[in-house]
Parts: sequence; C-alpha cells; structure tokens
Amino acid sequence: MSGNFSLIIKNGSCFIEGKLKNIDIGLSGNKIKKIGKIDLNSAKVFDASNKIVLPGVIDTQVHFREPGSTDTEDLESGSKAAVLGGITSVFEMPNTNPPTSTLAEFDKKIKLAKNRMHSNYAFYFGATPENSDQLSKLKNLDGCCGVKLFAGSSTGKLLVDKESDIEKVISKSDRIVSIHSEDEEILKLRKKFIKEGDVKSHPEWRNAECAMSSTRRVVKIAERYNKRIHVLHVSTKEEVDFLAMHKKNVTFEITPQHLTMYAPDCYDKLGSLAQMNPPLRSKDHYDKLWVAVKKSIVDVLGSDHAPHLKANKDKKYPNSPSGMPGVQTILPIMLDHVSKENLSLEMLIKLMCENPCKIFGIKNKGYLKEEYDADITIIDMKKEQIIKNDMIASKCGWTPFNNYKVKGFPIATIVNGKIVMENNKIISKAQGMPLKF
Repeated sequence: MSGNFSLIIKNGSCFIEGKLKNIDIGLSGNKIKKIGKIDLNSAKVFDASNKIVLPGVIDTQVHFREPGSTDTEDLESGSKAAVLGGITSVFEMPNTNPPTSTLAEFDKKIKLAKNRMHSNYAFYFGATPENSDQLSKLKNLDGCCGVKLFAGSSTGKLLVDKESDIEKVISKSDRIVSIHSEDEEILKLRKKFIKEGDVKSHPEWRNAECAMSSTRRVVKIAERYNKRIHVLHVSTKEEVDFLAMHKKNVTFEITPQHLTMYAPDCYDKLGSLAQMNPPLRSKDHYDKLWVAVKKSIVDVLGSDHAPHLKANKDKKYPNSPSGMPGVQTILPIMLDHVSKENLSLEMLIKLMCENPCKIFGIKNKGYLKEEYDADITIIDMKKEQIIKNDMIASKCGWTPFNNYKVKGFPIATIVNGKIVMENNKIISKAQGMPLKF
C-alpha cells in the first residue's frame, strides 16, 4: 500500500488548531491528505522526531530585482534564499526596471517565474499616477497579491505622492493596497539634514513625522472610501499608537530588523549596511514595535528583503543605496526571538502563516489542514546556528546579521508536497507556482 501517500511526515510535533500535537501528516501530490495516525508506507517518510512542523511560512515583502538589477538578485536566486530560510511563498515587489505597472509587464513577470522559482510566489502590481484605470482588472488575477503604492520615494521610479493620485489608487483598487508610507514633501524639505559621510543622519532626514504624516493621510483616505490598505515596514512609536485605533480598514507589518536592531548602535556596528527606508530608529521606537507584537496590534512580519551589492553599500552616504537582504534570515531571527521568549511560537505563526492568508485572501495555505496545500516548514528549536555571510544564497552575498547567533532554525522546506530544502541544501529543482487568491 505504498502508493497512498507521496510523503509521510512522522513523529513531528505539528502545529494544528493553535496547539502542538504529536501526529503524522500524509501528503499526496501537492495536498495534505491525512492528519492522524498513519501506519501505511509511502514513497518517502520524513522523520521529524524532536522537530516542530509548521504551516508553510510566508514572506510578504521581498524585492528580487528582476527585471533590471539581476546582477544583485533575480527570481531564481531570491527564491533559493527563501526556501533555504524555511519560506514557502513570497510576495515580490514591483519597483523593478521596467516597473511591474502594466498588465503586460505583470504577465512577463509571471512567465519569468515559471520553472525558475523554488518557492511559491505572488507579485505586486505597481501603482502610478497614470494607471489607476487598470486596477479594477486585477480582481481575479492569479499570482497578484495586491497593489503596491510608494507614497515616498525609495529604490526605483515608482512614486505616487500627490494626495489626489493616492486617493485615485486607493478608491479604484479592488485589491488591497500595500503602502510604503513616507511623506515625499517632508523628505524633500528635510534633505538639509543629510550629512555627507554620516549614515546616522539617515533617520534624521527620514524622521518619525515623515512616516507618521503619510500614514495619517493614507488611513484617512482608506476610511473615507471604506477600502482596505496595508501599511508596510512600520517603524515609529507614533504609527503604532495611531494604527492601533484604526484597525477596521487598515492592517500593517513590521520587519525583523526593526525588531532586532536600533540606532545609534546599528549604525556604529554596520555603517551603511544598516541603511534602509524607513530607517532603523532609536530604542524608544524599537520598544514600541515590540509592544505592537506582544499586544497583537501588528498583523504581519515581512522581511523587506532588498539586496544591494556590497560595493554599492560601501559607497559614502548618501550615495549608498537603502535596503538589506532578509528573506533567508527572517525565520531564524524570529525563531531566536521565540527562544528568548520575546514572542510565542503561536504568535509567530499568526504573523507569518495565518494572517497573510486571511488579510490577502490566499487560498488553501497558512494552516496544516486536510485538503490544504502541502506547503510545510519544519524547524528545530534546539538547533543553534551562527549566521554567516557565506551562507547567504542571495547574489548580494552579505547579511546585516553576519556572526549573529540564533537558537531555532529551519531544517526542511516542503513546497507543493515536495521537499525542496533539507539541512541547508536545495535538493530539488525549481517548481514554485503562482499563489491563488
């Protein structure tokens, strides 16, 4: 009877209905077929003794730089880094060259991903001041996770900074609009705070009011039109207090780097490697972000994986670009926070498995359930690992967490029913699929 299941995961502690249960999981093709005691053989048995079996972990914010800067990253290398880090699905950003801001460019990106991405994937459609008439056509588009709006300038040319244009995008979109929330007018006015050669002036230039002003504005617009928005990489205590009171139309996410590093220490240690938009800020902001996690105010954790070549990051500030890699390290960093009791495993699963599916409407993922997709992340909470630059699969070849010791690490990644990563090695060819919504 070996043909019943293509893979059986045995002896693991499986996260099911909010609890860890010692139970077997039988997979057939790309589906979870049985959860319970399984005595049958299969083509393959994965022994998960002393390991924890989670729903496939999702990273909702990555920049894989293709088309355009493929010397820094591409869909293949970025997704390789993802599965090595225990990530089974990613949402990829549209600020490429050319940007993913037309249906033709979106279709090209879907074609570029086919048989090249190791994880499952969805792409954001980039908002511009001119393309709001196309947003209603995204409603049932497989592989489209939503609309991305840059209210403040960052990497790339996508920018929608005038209030009337922001209003047009939010009011006309049938899909959730995810927002890089910084106020472009304030950014322009505060350029005088940039000190050449001093990356510590980065959070002075892009200050808390720059983020808060924009967030206040986009929330007001969402509430006026009763539309759903998602605020990305929230970095300030002011935004946490404000967003806690505006949850009806608004969800938001935080990055692991904003929960792990703060100024000025991060700039002393890492220089421009710690430079990102919005910036890593002082400890009072960091502390408030942790309040948002512990009180379940925040909805999602996303890495904002935004790699740049080291040679470019080493340029004198402000010529150094903003952004850092993170898709391979988000889960180990957050598992280490679980080990340190900064948050529970249950909370981490909400933020990286369940909530992305609920908020964005991803079908058949986020939970270990019979007939759900067989996307599974297996972790070892006892495994200690020192993160090193030479482990990083991203083409950029570095991580801000170099020499950082973590406890808790992914040891296997199962995508569409097949083991794609085991013990830090990719063991099958790229076979990711577009996410369905």
